[in-house]
Amino acid sequence: MTTLYDVPAPAKLNLFLHVVGRRQDGYHCLQTVFRFIDLYDQLSFTRRADGVISRTGMHYGELLPHQDLVIQAAQLLQRVTGSAYGAEIYYHKNIPNGAGLGGGSSDAATTLIALNKLWGAGLSRQDLLSLAVTLGADVPVFVFGDNAFAQGVGEQLQPVQLPKAQYLLIQPRANISTAEIFKYPDLTRDTKPITMWDFTKWLQGPNVVNGFTTFGRNDLEPVVIKAQPIVAETARLLNQAGFNARMTGAGSCFFVESSTPEMAGVMQQEILGKISARESGANQVIRKTWVCAGLPEHPLKHWLAS
Repeated sequence: MTTLYDVPAPAKLNLFLHVVGRRQDGYHCLQTVFRFIDLYDQLSFTRRADGVISRTGMHYGELLPHQDLVIQAAQLLQRVTGSAYGAEIYYHKNIPNGAGLGGGSSDAATTLIALNKLWGAGLSRQDLLSLAVTLGADVPVFVFGDNAFAQGVGEQLQPVQLPKAQYLLIQPRANISTAEIFKYPDLTRDTKPITMWDFTKWLQGPNVVNGFTTFGRNDLEPVVIKAQPIVAETARLLNQAGFNARMTGAGSCFFVESSTPEMAGVMQQEILGKISARESGANQVIRKTWVCAGLPEHPLKHWLAS
């Protein structure tokens, strides 16, 4: 085996995102539930005998190789394992950058998992988790393999069972810098902590109507809305249309849950119709929409031994 073709890297949603504190090192303490969805980047990996790690295809705009999480992940694995192999990595990007969907983190995790297999490195899931946390706060959950209740900076993970659901994703014409959002002085940093039991108990309760996106809130959403007029306009239009929309991560994407793909498709046409009827036109506000299904687990979960 010298090539792994079309290895999936799924997007994620934050069903809620609470900022519950700030550490002395400046990192924020979070609580969230990560949900994988069937919007994928696809990466192909060809093993090289010369130790060189290179990339082709669609990657992150103008990112230099040393700024690319995929290259960083490959080099980290190579360094830790002492592997003499390299890799040619080909991207096919579908997850937008700066949208709160975790595309870069997911690609990095898929790289760790795929090259661990391709190079015969033999690292366990726990081994790769210890590497993933050094690459970024969202990378570990994609190695973890299950939808998860997360704490800390996102690295303390517990598996959570989520019901089947469909999601309408709405991407405004705005790219968000997560680091910049966390610097805003008016960001809420003292939301009362919860337990996973609080979430699962609520999930099983009678108040779960048309999904669970109303649990808690996204503490970053008001800051992004204040900072980005297009995001604010998107939120206002979704609210006017009667949709229970929530921003994922640091944005800019919003999501609306539904029980069936047909219902999500109807909502998609409705919101596009409402926005395109405006004088400004849909293209001034919305970049793209998708209908996606929630996944029960990461598609590469069983590539690793626990």
